[in-house]
Amino acid sequence: MIDFVLQPTQEGELRRRALFWLPAPLPVLGLVYLLVGGTLSASGWTILLASSVGVGTLLLALIVQTTPLPEGLAPPASARRSLHRFRQFTGLRIALALVPVVIGAAASVAGGGMYPLFAALALAWPQLLLAMPTFFTITRARRAMEAWGTTAYLWHALSRPAKVTWPVVTPLVNSWRAWQAENARREQRRQEEEKAWKQAVREESERAEDGDASAAPAASEHTGPSSDGGRSGGEATDVIPHLDSEQGAGEEEPTEVLPHLGSGREVRPTRVLPHLGGAETGADAKEPGDGARGAGTGERSGTAEKSGTGGGEDGGSGPDTSSRTPRGTVNRARSLLEQGGGALGLAVRRTRRGVQSTRRPPANKP
Repeated sequence: MIDFVLQPTQEGELRRRALFWLPAPLPVLGLVYLLVGGTLSASGWTILLASSVGVGTLLLALIVQTTPLPEGLAPPASARRSLHRFRQFTGLRIALALVPVVIGAAASVAGGGMYPLFAALALAWPQLLLAMPTFFTITRARRAMEAWGTTAYLWHALSRPAKVTWPVVTPLVNSWRAWQAENARREQRRQEEEKAWKQAVREESERAEDGDASAAPAASEHTGPSSDGGRSGGEATDVIPHLDSEQGAGEEEPTEVLPHLGSGREVRPTRVLPHLGGAETGADAKEPGDGARGAGTGERSGTAEKSGTGGGEDGGSGPDTSSRTPRGTVNRARSLLEQGGGALGLAVRRTRRGVQSTRRPPANKP
């Protein structure tokens, strides 16, 4: 019996579908019994209604057959179409058998008794048995399909292998298993992410510990005691030898005066020449004519020509002239830099006697 029910073929799959709905009216019967309080008698019109619906569905299940197959079909196509139409015919018979059950339950509740439901069940259960793929049912359906002359390979199609499934239970079980598998994958993914996070944290902590361990020797080299006898950091540092460490603190020697400046002589500022564009200040700010007239006076003694004879009014003009010559060049360069002039090289090369001559130099010919 179990092999007959669990047959892994297309015929067994249709048989299991009909057998699954065979006990379906029993829960409805128990629910209606609780609603009406166990009373059997009901109104006559409710019993007539349930009975008429049951008779109508039974006649439809007996009369209605499958439609004929079109002409010119190949055997594979004929087998496929015949199987599809027989499955539709079986589903139609199961639906027709369940309709009287629903109508009979409603009539029993409305009439207040169980008789309408009993009449509907008496006409519905035979229809469920007729929906099963028996030899009589299959033979009659095959003859109906071959009405137009096309051979219906229905027996061959029903003998094809199929999975052992049930109409409502199998989809629910598949959905439950898919939900469990999805939860398992999600949990596994979460565990992998948590494991990866813990591993990353562990590696980061190990890297930080390695960095601290490598930085500790370097820090000890800088902060540890030195090898100079254990002196503390607050002690004074030795003076560099070339800075005369023998001299005591606070005993600074005076800076030596340069020889060409003279230690007892007054250093006078160099006069800014007019052709350099300098500002004339004090007693040196004279017109050009006054400079020409005062050529023999003491005001031009600081800028006397280097004749080598020392003929100025101020004695010792030789060392004074030599001391003022480089300082005047520096002052002229500084004045040019302050004025923003760009011809420093040309101005420095100019002579101190005036503007450079524009006369063409004589040609050195033999």
